[in-house]
Amino acid sequence: MSIKSSNLDMQVEKRNFFKKFDGNLALVIFALNLIGLINLYSATHGVVLDHTAKLFYQQIFWLLGGWVLYFLVTLVDYKFFYRLAYFFYGLNLVALALVPFIGKTYYGAQRWLDLGFFRYQPSETMKIIMIFVIARILSQKSSYNGLGFKDLLLPGVLTLIPFALTVKQPDLGTALLIASTTLSLLIFVRLKRSILVTACLIGIITLPAVWSFGLKDYQKGRILTFLNPGRDPHGAGYNSIQSKIAVGSGQVLGKGFRKGTQSQLEFLPERHTDFIYSVLSEEHGFIGSITTFGLFVVLFFMCIRVATQARDKFGALIVVGIVSYLFWHMFINIGMVIGVMPIVGVPLPLLSYGGSSMLTTMLGLGVISSVAYRKYLF
Repeated sequence: MSIKSSNLDMQVEKRNFFKKFDGNLALVIFALNLIGLINLYSATHGVVLDHTAKLFYQQIFWLLGGWVLYFLVTLVDYKFFYRLAYFFYGLNLVALALVPFIGKTYYGAQRWLDLGFFRYQPSETMKIIMIFVIARILSQKSSYNGLGFKDLLLPGVLTLIPFALTVKQPDLGTALLIASTTLSLLIFVRLKRSILVTACLIGIITLPAVWSFGLKDYQKGRILTFLNPGRDPHGAGYNSIQSKIAVGSGQVLGKGFRKGTQSQLEFLPERHTDFIYSVLSEEHGFIGSITTFGLFVVLFFMCIRVATQARDKFGALIVVGIVSYLFWHMFINIGMVIGVMPIVGVPLPLLSYGGSSMLTTMLGLGVISSVAYRKYLF
């Protein structure tokens, strides 16, 4: 009798899982993963075969790990991240602080901790952890009249510390993404008009000082090259020029899978990470690139729907925070490869190669899935 009862309970649990699990959300994510793998295979298997060929198989490993993480986090109550938000923040802050001392340097930047089997980038996970921390703080505040200066003190300090540590690596792009995600959540909750006006005035006043003393020479060069890529076509402007050639040459239908000259002949730099969207546009044209962009838009709308159905304020806020995290990554990456944003080394979520980026993104999407899973009372 007990065995029959146990089997019945298992069947009920399975039915409940499939009822609560948002399969449509997972399907859109999987579609973007598939596009990313196809595109990455082409980007890493050019005419001149080199060490990048193995990156495709490494990405499959990270992707499988990401999906395991996605399903595990779905089954975990998202309030778990509320309770441990500060613990995770402190842990990640220690990792960020260790980077200048024992971090590994690649491409002139010291951003990674070598764990032997994995190069861990603490600034990547800090983006998601900041969402948990800020969402926890804001979920405890009433924003009916808008947040004031006192309300912004704690979120501001907690954001400034990882921002400064990330800028020091140097990684201005990731630092700006950490700040942008926090700002997006604050604006969503609602700020007093006086705060917004004051922030704009401070930004305008301090802009000359930031340009003169806050930016390194190569960062200034990127901005000047963004405004006029032709000023250094064989140096700082090379990446932007080659990317725009790749995007434009794809035209409507593209040149075909593995037939893009810019990527296959390796004119396009960092084609497996920062410029993965350039490879997509060259080989699959406007149709392929706009389809991928459309899938991102569908993903965003589905996530916003999850936020509106969340059972509490914290759940809604972490979904909005993760959507803003994904949006700013997509906006900056696509913007820089088509020449409307400076090149700052920001990957395209779910498509660009990278273990830390893939696992962090799938973790964030798993949290959204967890919120969607618990919108039902029973």
